[in-house]
Amino acid sequence: MSPDVLIVLGSKSDVEVGKKAASLLKDFGVDHKMVIASAHRTPDHLRELIRNSDAKVFIAIAGLSAALPGTIAAYTTKPTIGVPVSGKVNLDSILSITQMPPGIPVAAVGLDRGENAALLAVQILSLNDESLAEQLQEHRKKLAEWVMEDNESLGE
Repeated sequence: MSPDVLIVLGSKSDVEVGKKAASLLKDFGVDHKMVIASAHRTPDHLRELIRNSDAKVFIAIAGLSAALPGTIAAYTTKPTIGVPVSGKVNLDSILSITQMPPGIPVAAVGLDRGENAALLAVQILSLNDESLAEQLQEHRKKLAEWVMEDNESLGE
């Protein structure tokens, strides 16, 4: 059985960003799996991985040229979320993910923001899962409480 979310890392060096996504998905009880597949070094493996996956959402984490999210999006019509990974030159991965050609969109989150990619995946899945939608509401409530607590602590 395929996971609901497949997290694809371009290389092992992206694992810390991937762990952010996996951790949040685990917190929401979303079935997920993390794998490594390169758009450049293992294109045939990547193509077969995506085409044979029953995942509902893909999270692609990559730095440098960051071709991975776009390549995944080319192999599926399911939502693909790209996470640019920081490096010596941060703009290359950000621009690569956000500047997709017309017709093959990739959702993009901020640099190293695996947790935001996971939240976006949960939002997508919650369209057909009332329990996830309720969990998201509770998560947002906790974020608001956290900000209010920080605000109150300023007065001390």
